[in-house]
Amino acid sequence: MEPFFNSKNIADILFRWKIHLAVIVALAVVLSVILSSPIVITPLYKSYAVAYPSNVAPYSDENETEQMIEMLNSGDIRDSVIGKFDLAVHWKIDSNYKYFLSTLFWIYSQRVKITKTPYEAVNVEVWDPDPRMACDMVNAILDFYNIKVRKLHKDKFYEVVVNYETIVNEKIMKLDSLRQRAEELGTKYGLMEYQAQTREVMRALLGTGSQSGRYNEALKYKKNIEEKGAEMLLIQEMMAAETEEFAIFKLDYDRALLDYNRAYTHVNILTNPYVSDKKSYPIRWLIVVGSVLAISFLALIVIGVIERTRFVKQFPSQHA
Repeated sequence: MEPFFNSKNIADILFRWKIHLAVIVALAVVLSVILSSPIVITPLYKSYAVAYPSNVAPYSDENETEQMIEMLNSGDIRDSVIGKFDLAVHWKIDSNYKYFLSTLFWIYSQRVKITKTPYEAVNVEVWDPDPRMACDMVNAILDFYNIKVRKLHKDKFYEVVVNYETIVNEKIMKLDSLRQRAEELGTKYGLMEYQAQTREVMRALLGTGSQSGRYNEALKYKKNIEEKGAEMLLIQEMMAAETEEFAIFKLDYDRALLDYNRAYTHVNILTNPYVSDKKSYPIRWLIVVGSVLAISFLALIVIGVIERTRFVKQFPSQHA
């Protein structure tokens, strides 16, 4: 007896089952066409944008692109997009459903994809039954990212501004206090410029300067310098040091204030989203071909089992 599995037997088996196979393939085609139709599967349209992060500094070990992906996938951006477009209603999710939020977030995660391109750009992709909605959602996601990063930067720069403002105000108060004391010493003791006045007093006392005739007045100033001269010198040196520090901190404060008030753009868009005129899901021909191949393969296995069983029953001696 010839072996069961050879090319001639297989050809004969397929010929005997040709009508069954034809019917199975036809049914598979019809069923796959129906199951992939808009009646069963909601068609989705895709819109996407490709962008680079801009004017951002990386946190920890993440680079700017990875940081941008993390922020785009953040819960507050997701919630902002859901709220802006009322996606629960748009996607027909019953708010009374027990797993309403879980379902809403799951559908969002399936229809919004944030990925990194091979060249470190970020691809923002949205799938939706409404092509205009898909395009608008991509733009909204990037807008909310801009707002989020801008707020983070403003919060950071606000802290810097407050710190520098505190220091600058302290410097102003200290300079005012020193200036007030210097004015008191000038008004009460006639001390204005310690070194210059000391030289003039010494000239008057020694009778070598133009003021040598005012010896008694020179004695008075000498006494004042001896009593308050060191304090005046210290005040003048402190005012010079405080003025120099004030100028440095004031410059840093002005820069921080400039950064705080500046409206940065944190996205450089390479590819703008567009309204698609062709659905991207489902791909009907792929579903039909895959279904036909899978069902045909399964049918061949079943036919093989049936024919093998029949062969064993007809020739039991071959398997004794």
